[in-house]
Amino acid sequence: MANRSPSPIWPQTPRRRRGVWNYPRPHRTGLRAWVPSWRVVVGTVLTGMSLVVGVFTAGWIGWAVPDERKEVGSETTTVYYANNQVMGKFAAVDRTIRSLDEMPPYVGAAVLASEDQNFENHMGVDPMGMARAVISNVTGGARQGGSTLTQQYVENTYFEPGQTSYADKFREVILAIKVDQEKSKDEILEGYVNSIYLGRGAYGFEAAAKAYFDKPAAKLTISETAMLVGIIPSPSYWDPRFGEESRAVAEQKWARVLRNMAEQGVISEEDRAAATFPEPVKYKPVSRAGQVGYLLEEVRKELADKADLDEDDLMNNGYEIHTTINPKWQKAAVKTANTIPTEGEAAASKRLGVSIVSVDPKDGAIRALYGGKNYEKNQYNAATDGEAQPGSTFKPFTLIGALEEGHELNEYYSGNSPMQIPGWTDVVDGVEQEKELTNFGPVGSGGESFGDIDLIDATANSVNTVYAQLNVKIGPEKSQDVAIRAGIPKESTNATLSNVLGTEPVHAVDLAGAYATFAAQGTRTEPHIVTSVKDGEQLRYEWSGMPQQGAIDPEAMTKATYAMQQVVEKGSGTPALELLAPDGNPRPVAGKTGSTNDNKSAWFAGYTPQVATVVGLYQSTEDGGQAPITPFGEWADVSLTGGTWPVWAWTDYMKTVTDGMEVQEFPAYEPPLPPAPPSPSPTPSPTISDDAEEKVLIPAGLVGQQITPVAAALSNAGVNPVPVESESEYPEGTVLSVQHEGQEVKRGSDIRVEVSTGPAEEQTTRVPNGLIGGDEGNARGKIQGAGLEPVVEYQASEDYPEGVVINVDPGEGSEVAAGSSVRVLVSSGPADIGFPTGEPTDGDGNGNGNGNGGGGGNGSP
Repeated sequence: MANRSPSPIWPQTPRRRRGVWNYPRPHRTGLRAWVPSWRVVVGTVLTGMSLVVGVFTAGWIGWAVPDERKEVGSETTTVYYANNQVMGKFAAVDRTIRSLDEMPPYVGAAVLASEDQNFENHMGVDPMGMARAVISNVTGGARQGGSTLTQQYVENTYFEPGQTSYADKFREVILAIKVDQEKSKDEILEGYVNSIYLGRGAYGFEAAAKAYFDKPAAKLTISETAMLVGIIPSPSYWDPRFGEESRAVAEQKWARVLRNMAEQGVISEEDRAAATFPEPVKYKPVSRAGQVGYLLEEVRKELADKADLDEDDLMNNGYEIHTTINPKWQKAAVKTANTIPTEGEAAASKRLGVSIVSVDPKDGAIRALYGGKNYEKNQYNAATDGEAQPGSTFKPFTLIGALEEGHELNEYYSGNSPMQIPGWTDVVDGVEQEKELTNFGPVGSGGESFGDIDLIDATANSVNTVYAQLNVKIGPEKSQDVAIRAGIPKESTNATLSNVLGTEPVHAVDLAGAYATFAAQGTRTEPHIVTSVKDGEQLRYEWSGMPQQGAIDPEAMTKATYAMQQVVEKGSGTPALELLAPDGNPRPVAGKTGSTNDNKSAWFAGYTPQVATVVGLYQSTEDGGQAPITPFGEWADVSLTGGTWPVWAWTDYMKTVTDGMEVQEFPAYEPPLPPAPPSPSPTPSPTISDDAEEKVLIPAGLVGQQITPVAAALSNAGVNPVPVESESEYPEGTVLSVQHEGQEVKRGSDIRVEVSTGPAEEQTTRVPNGLIGGDEGNARGKIQGAGLEPVVEYQASEDYPEGVVINVDPGEGSEVAAGSSVRVLVSSGPADIGFPTGEPTDGDGNGNGNGNGGGGGNGSP
């Protein structure tokens, strides 16, 4: 066939090979050459949709709704004082879950009106809302978020903070749709209002209502609800407490929420018009600093022991815990402890441990417990963790043991010092030897000698040699038994003869519990700090300790209380006489001072019929031992004993405790008359050999009589009385002591008889200048240094800071009788003194370490 010639109609043109990029398009000119064909557009759209559907399907299949974050289910455990004021909290986060039914209906409605008006109709996400947000943000309009309330709930519930990548956002959309299918709308809304962060550390509306308005969510008003809802997008910046700018934004958002609520029919226009912007309360952050940390730690320990609740339970389960602590008493304890100076030449040691514990004798409730200044800085509690030798505060256990065995308070014992007591032994170089014992007395004197005295005076004067003899008689096992029955743990006692002098270290809280048994006249209760734990409406734990009647024989306890009253009336506890009843007379107080060798501890344990309080001091060393207490303040130049700061602090603190308290009396007791001194009788002529020495007995019971009959009795006994005059408070001619009283001596011996010349002539002094405007401690020191007695009273003042002297009476420079009282008026600060939630005081306390007691030693007053 012949070759066909090219068609004149369809001329041949060279074809261009198609590639990936086929632009500009052939057969098109101008801009049209660059416009994709409909096939490309449709293909691209279908590909993109397939990709989206594929990714969505993979996410839908691969991403199940996870478990909620642990913190979301956790609730705040709130701890309350005895008066239902909040003490503090245990919390992973500050949250208390409440159902929608427990809140006003307008709370949930306000959230929806502000955050998601289409909540009831969408499927968990709102594509139109997301599109509107994108357009508004891109075009420069008001910045919007396209997330629905369900998406916010998912983000709060299932995502860790900070998960904000595009992948996270896509996963959020998937989970929001799934959650919307799995949960009802009410469940999602309820979860949201309990998980949303609202500032001030509060998650959910219940915690926020308390943080902003000090009320539960059930009592929120419409205005308060609107304010909280309004600041949801940025609570850390729109809280009105941050200043005028934040307040202005908060008011603007509040008005917007009210407008939306009115438009949605949640409230009426009248409600909206009547609404005023609410005033949030002052922010009170939850803290374990200061005192509240020590108290919360004791709560934690007690519940772990008594209710099997560990810290994780307390941090996450939202319990309501009620305690025994009286906030007024606790604040008074802190104020008293803060009288110890921490700065200046007369400052106390930084390692001084201070404890103040009050126990209610009727049920063992711990009403106040001070064991350190600031838990945030030092977690060691001097009252419950620290321990020190109790010294002579242990003597009452031996006295009670003797009384239970039939001994009487009018029994006489030799109170001389030093003394070797038969049976009183110590181990020296592995060999048991009799040990010489001394009474507490002037340095270098070998201790003060008291002659023959009864158990009443031996208790008032804390005479070691008498109590050592008593412990030998009844046996140290008896003293230990009484201590344990009173409430001292067995591990804090021993069965050695020296236990009467308080040689085994004890915790202040245990000593306070034992003295509460004394105050209850022998009925023992267990000290405790928690009364109940509630889990919602269910009672999770309740203190159920029952008083132990007759732990100590009531009759013996009545007698022992009388003896301990004499410690206050005429012994080392006399400052407690300042604890007055409303009629101006001293309140009934019994107690015992105590200190130990080298003044390594100092105590006053005292009680009224309604409360037992122990005040203790000890000073620790770096290695956990104990060191002599460094004198401080007005006692900077004397050895610190139980009769110095501890009894003064006890009295100062108890004045607040007993303010307005009914005056009750101890059981009536009539002390027995002292036995008559032996009648001198004619001494028969000796029928002994010439080289023998005849012995005669010095009569007992001579102290307190006038010198004339005493001299006669001594002469009749065959010895020579040698009077020695001594100035004292007793009337002139009163016999103060008789050498060798009650002992046998060689006939014809000279016997020293100490005779009172009466009180010294009254001297005068002047009230120091420079007191007004200075601090209370300085005023006390100056007044006592002038030989006067400061009587401190407190008065609210707007002009003077707390602790500053406002006035003194008699005035500065006034001439007064030596030893008289000077009234010191001290500012207690502004009249409205409250303290924030969880922090009843702003004191910052003494640090201390473990004060482990040393070996046995002489007790002291």
